[in-house]
Formats: sequence, structure tokens, C-alpha cells
Amino acid sequence: MPYEIKKVFASLPQVERGVSKIIGGDPKGNNFLYTNGKCVVIRNIDDHTRFVNCVRFSPDGNRFATASADGQIFVYDGKTGEKVCALGGGKAHDGGIYAISWSPDSSQLLSASGDKTAKIWDVGANSVVSTFNMGSNVLDQQLGCLWQKDHLLTISLSGYINYLDKNNPNKPLRVIKGHSKSIQCLTVHKNGGKSYIYSGSNDGHINYWDSETGENDGFSGKGHTNQVSRMAVDEMDQLVTCSMDDTVRYTSLSKRDYSGQDAVKMDVQPKCLAVGPGGYTVVLCIGQIVLMKDKKKCFAIDDLGYEPEAVAIHPGGGTAAVGGADGNVHLYSIQGTTLKNDEKTLEAKGPVTDLAYSHDGAFLAVCDANKVVTVFSVADGYAEHNVFYGHHAKVVCIAWSPDNEHFASGGMDMMVYVWTVSDPETRVKIPDAHRLHHVSGLAWLDEHTLVTTSHDASVKEWSISYN
Repeated sequence: MPYEIKKVFASLPQVERGVSKIIGGDPKGNNFLYTNGKCVVIRNIDDHTRFVNCVRFSPDGNRFATASADGQIFVYDGKTGEKVCALGGGKAHDGGIYAISWSPDSSQLLSASGDKTAKIWDVGANSVVSTFNMGSNVLDQQLGCLWQKDHLLTISLSGYINYLDKNNPNKPLRVIKGHSKSIQCLTVHKNGGKSYIYSGSNDGHINYWDSETGENDGFSGKGHTNQVSRMAVDEMDQLVTCSMDDTVRYTSLSKRDYSGQDAVKMDVQPKCLAVGPGGYTVVLCIGQIVLMKDKKKCFAIDDLGYEPEAVAIHPGGGTAAVGGADGNVHLYSIQGTTLKNDEKTLEAKGPVTDLAYSHDGAFLAVCDANKVVTVFSVADGYAEHNVFYGHHAKVVCIAWSPDNEHFASGGMDMMVYVWTVSDPETRVKIPDAHRLHHVSGLAWLDEHTLVTTSHDASVKEWSISYN
């Protein structure tokens, strides 16, 4: 080959006021890169010994800083690329550094580290101004940070967003909490005159939300260790939950504190439950139905001949409706500490995915994998009352409005419908209720406020009006 390239003296970033500049680090720790027009410019960095996680230019463009998994932060001249200093003289943090952010005046730098701290650096003096101790748990590792005007924010491994307080490094001004994994189920409950939303995700985390302010938190103590599949509030104001960790838990909503004594181990993995008057809970496990009373297992039915998928207990007690993958709803009588098969089945239009009784017990709504919702009239011996079509994919959840005249359904098509029991053509359609994932749970706060959740890890409130 008559020629080969020996060196490239790359251009500096082309900056424009008011336009962001993309800059990043090479995972191998040897380079950083930025964009210029349609080009990506890669430049050498030989100082770090491990992955470079973040590179940031100062707002005035005079310097840029690099942060690495080796716990070091290097500052370079923004024009020549010459190294100016290593913050802290050696290691800036005891763990890997995942993010850095400059102050608006370019004089200070905020860093976030896996050592569970964040630090403010005076770059000119090469000294630490403040150290924020974010906790001792592995979930308190700091993975991101931002210095925006007077606000200093970090993101923990837990997914929580922390507003740092310069005047009190040991306690954030505010912590925004929530779910970082897909939400599987939710329910609502009034406590102390306030309405709260409870949601459970596939990592076992349960969160409660003030429906008015959005302020939220998790329960204290050690709870579920795997996906929370279903939840309901019983007459004792306990949140009853079942999980893929093979337990059913009863948690007091006044204490919001997990108790080891209130976790009941199941023989087979539970996937759905319903609560009823008299301290009853019916739990559906894989191939099994379990009746519980006062937090104790008292009866089980095996060899069902079908796979149970969803369960509801009539508000008046006495009857449990179990939806199966066989496309039928099977009715059982609760008699003391036993369950008796009534030998009565209701035919749905496909494999049952969820079902619910209206609050007055007059109707049973059943949704299925064939995109249909069927409503049965209890007073008429569970005769078919109406059939509702509209979803474009499997319907996965259903919930009755307190007015007993409307109910909502959510599907894999990311749509929510609010139906009128007496007229299938009178409905409210919410398309793309959750744009990224299907709707996984529904609940009503009142006759005009619907709550939805999804695998996108968000909870939404909707105002519903009827013309």
C-alpha cells in the first residue's frame, strides 16, 4: 500500500450557544468521543486504567473531565487536551464513578459513585467541597447525577432520584421514589380520609401512592423477594399479596411494615387471589385452589381438570368464581373451612384472564384471551347479560366502578375501555393508555377516577366523564 494514515489532529467540538453537545467515553478506557456535524471524533485518553463511564465538557468549554470505573476523575484543558489534574490527587472515590456534572459557572464538579456517595469538587483548588453519604445498602450506589441551575440530583441503583442538600450532606432535600421494574398489579384503599394506590412490581417491590399529591414510598422491612402477582385489601385493612416467591402476605396498612409472622408459605406457586368477608382468602396456585381463613390455610383442591387463572369472591361471601384456561368460569361454595364445587360452569368466549364481581354483587364480568368481555347476571342464575367487543388483543384486567353501572377493561393492545353494563355500544375508549407496554392493572378511586398501570412501571390516573 503506497500510503497509510499516521496521525489525525482532530478538530475540537463545534459548539453553539443553546445547542447540546454529545460526548461520551470509550468503555475500554482509552478514548473519548464527540460529534461534529455528521462526524464522530475519537480522541485518545491514556490515563484511566479501567472503563471510562462519563466525559463532560465544562459549560464554558475551557475544560473537560473524565470519570472511570477505576475511581479516578481527570480534568483536561478543553483546547489542547492536556491533562490539568487528577481530582483528589489519586482516587476521587473508593468505588467506580458512573457520572459527573459541571456546575453552571464551570468552577465545580458533581460526581456519583458506586461507593454510595456523591461529591462536589472545587476543580480550581482540587479539593472536595461536600461529600453526600447516600446510605449503606447496595441499592444506594449512585449511578447518575445532574447539576441544573441550583438543583443537584443523583440517581441511586434503586432507581430513586435524590435532590441533594448542600447545607446537609447527610439527608437529601427530597427523594422521588417509585418502581423501576414492570408493575404487575395494583389496588386502591382509603386510609385516614385519604385515598391511596398500592402497586406491586416484578422485583417484589410494593409502593403506596397518595392519590392527590403523588407522594409515595415503600413498606419498611423485608417483603416479597420475587414478582408480586396479585393484591387486594381485606376487611381488616390488610394488604393481601401473593408472589412468585411462593408466599401470601398480610400487611397492615396502618403500620405499612412487613412482618415475618404474616407471611404464609404455599406448597405451590401462587398466581392470583381474592379476599372476602369473614377473613376468607381464596388463592389460586399452579393447578391448585387454596382456601385460607384468618391467615391460615384450611382447605385445598387439587386435580382440578383445568388450570385456574383468575378468582373473585362475591361481595356477600359464600361464592368464589374461578376462571380457567379452559374458557370456563367454575363456581365454588365457601362452607366454613371447605370449598365445595357447585358443578356449575359459565362459558366465556376464550381462556379466562380476569374476572370481577360488581360491588353490589349483581354482575360478574369476565374477560378472556379472545378479546371479549362477558357480563353475567347473578340474580338470573348467572345468565349471560351482555357481551362487549372492542379490544384488538387479549384483555388482561377488569375493574368495576363504584356506581356498579360501568366497568373498565385493559388489554395487550395498550387500550382501556370504560363500558356501560346496560349498553355495550356506550363506551369510553382510551387508546395508547400506556404507549410502551400493555395495561396490567386497573382500579377505581371513585366513580369518575380510574387508575391504570403497566409494565412501563408507571401509574396513571384518568378522569372519566359520561355524556
